[in-house]
Amino acid sequence: MAENEIVLEAQVSRKVMAARLAIGLAQGLLLYWLYAAARDSAWPATSAYVMVPLMMVLLIWPVLLVSSLGHLTLRKVGYWLVAALLVLLVFAQHDVWRGLHADLLLPRWRYQSVWSPSAPLLLYSAAFFFIAHAMVMAGAHEGRRIASYNGYFETAWKLAIQLLFSVFFVGALFLVLWLGAELFMLVKLRFLRELLQQSWFNVPVICTAFSCAMHVTDVRPAIVRGIRTLLLVLLSWILPVAVVLVTGFICTLPFTGLTALWETRHATAVLLVAATLLLVLINAAFQNGEAIVALPLRVGARTAAILILPVIMVGIYALGLRVVQYGWTADRVMAAAYLLVTTCYAVGYLWAAYEYDTWLQPLTTVNIYTAFLVLAVLLALFTPIADPARIGVQSQMARLAKGKVAAADFDFHYLRYEGGRYGRAALQELTRATGPDAAVLQAGAKAMLAQDDKDRWKLPVRSTAPASVADNLTVWPAGAPVPTGFLAQKWDDTRDDQKPSCLSTREGKCDAFVFDADGDGKPEVLLIEKKNAFGGRLYAEDGDGKWSVAATLDYRDAACKPLVEKLRKGEFTLAAPRFKELEIDGQRVPLNAERPPRENCFK
Repeated sequence: MAENEIVLEAQVSRKVMAARLAIGLAQGLLLYWLYAAARDSAWPATSAYVMVPLMMVLLIWPVLLVSSLGHLTLRKVGYWLVAALLVLLVFAQHDVWRGLHADLLLPRWRYQSVWSPSAPLLLYSAAFFFIAHAMVMAGAHEGRRIASYNGYFETAWKLAIQLLFSVFFVGALFLVLWLGAELFMLVKLRFLRELLQQSWFNVPVICTAFSCAMHVTDVRPAIVRGIRTLLLVLLSWILPVAVVLVTGFICTLPFTGLTALWETRHATAVLLVAATLLLVLINAAFQNGEAIVALPLRVGARTAAILILPVIMVGIYALGLRVVQYGWTADRVMAAAYLLVTTCYAVGYLWAAYEYDTWLQPLTTVNIYTAFLVLAVLLALFTPIADPARIGVQSQMARLAKGKVAAADFDFHYLRYEGGRYGRAALQELTRATGPDAAVLQAGAKAMLAQDDKDRWKLPVRSTAPASVADNLTVWPAGAPVPTGFLAQKWDDTRDDQKPSCLSTREGKCDAFVFDADGDGKPEVLLIEKKNAFGGRLYAEDGDGKWSVAATLDYRDAACKPLVEKLRKGEFTLAAPRFKELEIDGQRVPLNAERPPRENCFK
């Protein structure tokens, strides 16, 4: 390894350092130019097919160039960067073409006709090029198309630590600059504070400092290797804890059943995180396959390799249930792609665990070829090949055509804001719908097409007939009459973003406590959702016969099962507040008593 370090020192010369700093400075200046154009709503920020590719290229391409210098010949650098540029352009152009620009990196600028890449594109492009760059660098270093596992291991971890410490270096630099500004402010000199508020200064400094840090960490491979070893050793000793927890979880499933798991509505995401954690910790213990590993870690790594498959199988089942119930969406397609990759890991790691003659050596083969699979999957997801938005829209439209979802319950909002150009085309198609539900479909599609982009996060309120409201309520005391006006009110017209779901959807269920809360002789209704209670809401009738929120119950109390159970049994009294209200200029200002600390929710 020492030989490699000497070669590296010779290659990374002062000229390479100067080139890296120049690249960082140029990147910063060009990014500031784009920032200024976006701020002023000027070209190229107003042209989506120019702005998005430029941002993608300027954010990722210079980092690849800085990392390649000194390690690849100029010809290989040219080949790799041209290939990377083409992939970046394809990703960016497809991102614009698919029309999903409600979830932008710069949402404030969207309403000034300014464009930027979508957040998923930035996140997954960074992952794609991290994997691809590590594989290219390792292959070029060994002179092979597919390098050895040790080569990939060394290159990938070195690159990861370089990026991590470069970010840390930039943060530390600006912390020092901020401290200097505060020191100068003590003697009434504001120049440095004002300088740190200028984008023309900050953006180039960030990029140049990042390139400088990449160079410094590149010419000190021994230090980087030491940090990597320490990090992996620390992570590896978390593995036995994770194995115990995951084993306990799997062993409880036969006794608890899967129903509680599905009711969380995020079981697949949690299971994927658990599987990913096991994968990371196994590799932290395995390293390059040559490290000396303690017996508890060897046992833990082999056990974890067996546990991944059952965790993934439960995740696949959970996702399958959601798809059968509600069809495919973009998020579920992404989850399915992640499950595909993790399934390959799980099967490969199970094979490695049963190879008792080796210390999980088959992991080297599994990791290499699954990395190629990850690149292929990402390439498919961010091109028209397997665009999640297209698959989601096609699935929802097929469910509607087959009658699996009623026209009144169809999610037009999903098509409009998560279906991109495919969703808008589907809405246009629905405006020409025929058949018995034509009027409902046409009205819903036209209303959604007319909706402004700024209303993306204003979720649609589905109609609920008064009888459905009554069906959604479990009344306490049992048999107590719910005020007729409360049930007859058109809750769809009520402007209340935190309205309980039992008033707006057929699926929502609430406990309804009917009692006279203010002593005026008229009953009020306290609603607490049975699932995911984020607080209670007390509804009272005003002089016009309209029902609105008069008071709220703290979310800690609404989520306290013993407290809610006593409410159901009627084991409560109405007490006067500890402190009276202040009346100032005709307005009441309440004094809220401090809640004493308590060991559990009912003490």
